[in-house]
Amino acid sequence: MTRRLDGVAAVLFDVNGTLVHIRTDEHLEEIYRSVGHFLSYQGVDLRRDQVREEYFSRLKRQKCESTEAHPEFDAVQIWRSIIDDFGTDYTRALPAQRRAELPAAVAEIFRGVSRKKLKLYPHVRHVLNRLRERYPLAIVTDAQSAYARAELHKVRILDYFDPIIVSGDHGFRKPDSRLFEYALAGLNVTPAQSVYVGNDMFRDVHGAQAAGMRTVMFESSQGDKHYQECEPDFRISDHRELLRLLGM
Repeated sequence: MTRRLDGVAAVLFDVNGTLVHIRTDEHLEEIYRSVGHFLSYQGVDLRRDQVREEYFSRLKRQKCESTEAHPEFDAVQIWRSIIDDFGTDYTRALPAQRRAELPAAVAEIFRGVSRKKLKLYPHVRHVLNRLRERYPLAIVTDAQSAYARAELHKVRILDYFDPIIVSGDHGFRKPDSRLFEYALAGLNVTPAQSVYVGNDMFRDVHGAQAAGMRTVMFESSQGDKHYQECEPDFRISDHRELLRLLGM
């Protein structure tokens, strides 16, 4: 193990638990009450317990029907199927654009009501400002596009990254190496020229290493910290340590 990261041409990050401290609670009654009330204005009449049951049963079915080793669900498609199955003549009479936008709007409401915390970890913005002076930056995250980019915008770091690879767009999650490969292709760098910073030993460190990348483990309170004999190249507990590792 070297003391510094040499030969790096691009830096890639996980989001939740790495750059952003986020907490959500999908068991809150208020989520399903709010979604049910919103849907009632679209002609879809479901009680909150029905909303919950339909959402989780369809999520489970999506994953069971997937042929991927690490399947990802599609929140917008879940809500689209619920609206299609329980919609009424009133729903079908809504303007076409309104109907098309409804599933994503419900996904956003679901996420917004379930969210209890969303903020950057200390020093993240300072570190990103320094890094982007020298390196292109990218994101590889397990999330849904219905809210992933909006949350990056909320904490004012969306424009730091290109590309942003979101698992929900592809139907599979980390540690699938294809997600990392998509980001590397967008950056036009090789795995050996890149480093991935994450907080989960299985999804982030193991996944990025399988793609041939070097890894930095951010020791946050979120994520799995052990996976078999897997070890990151470096561990940090303060994002400013990343600058030191890169000789900045």
